[in-house]
Amino acid sequence: MTTHTEQTNLVPPDYRIISELIDSGARILDSGCGSGDLMAFLVRSRHTRGQGIELNELAVRECVEKGLNVCHGDIESGLLEYPAGSFDYVILNQSLQEIRQADALPADALRVGRGGIAGFPNFAWIGSRGRLFFQGKSPITAALPYRWYDSPNVRFLSIDDFRDFCNQKGIEVLKARYLRGGKTVSCRPNLLAEAAVFLLTAEHASQPGTVNHGNHHEDHCQAEAEA
Repeated sequence: MTTHTEQTNLVPPDYRIISELIDSGARILDSGCGSGDLMAFLVRSRHTRGQGIELNELAVRECVEKGLNVCHGDIESGLLEYPAGSFDYVILNQSLQEIRQADALPADALRVGRGGIAGFPNFAWIGSRGRLFFQGKSPITAALPYRWYDSPNVRFLSIDDFRDFCNQKGIEVLKARYLRGGKTVSCRPNLLAEAAVFLLTAEHASQPGTVNHGNHHEDHCQAEAEA
């Protein structure tokens, strides 16, 4: 029999951090949700409601099989169809580095959600620097498991890069958590952390919380995914 501790250890560390950062019962939009593992975990752990957006049709079907609301769509085109304040949080976990419209999407996410979650691998981690410096090869790490020719990543950002971006775009960092090998990093994260998770809001905006639950946009997406 699998114990609770064993089940917890199987959960990716960034999932646990995201669960800690959001409010229980929150409405979420998971942009680039993949097969829905994060959404399903948040439903179980935080009783969240909401939907995902995913381009891969197979992943969309997997989401539907898990009972999740999902839209088949491309987050590269933005979130223009969603009214402002439709969700408590818009999640961009492991998707920022894979999109070409990275300049505009975070601001659009903070229009649609009162808060945002951004999680990404840190390309400035010391292990990546060492492989590039000593071996002269593109880094392959636990957070960056791809080779240069099969990687979905098109953006290569560090933690400091992302903080600079937030300052330039008027995005407020409410909280930040840094990870290495499943453990949190508190010292020199741009050098020592493999990955980061940020809780964001637009400057001068109210902090994330409960929004109007009368919007039923996700019901249309569920029907669309099942069609």
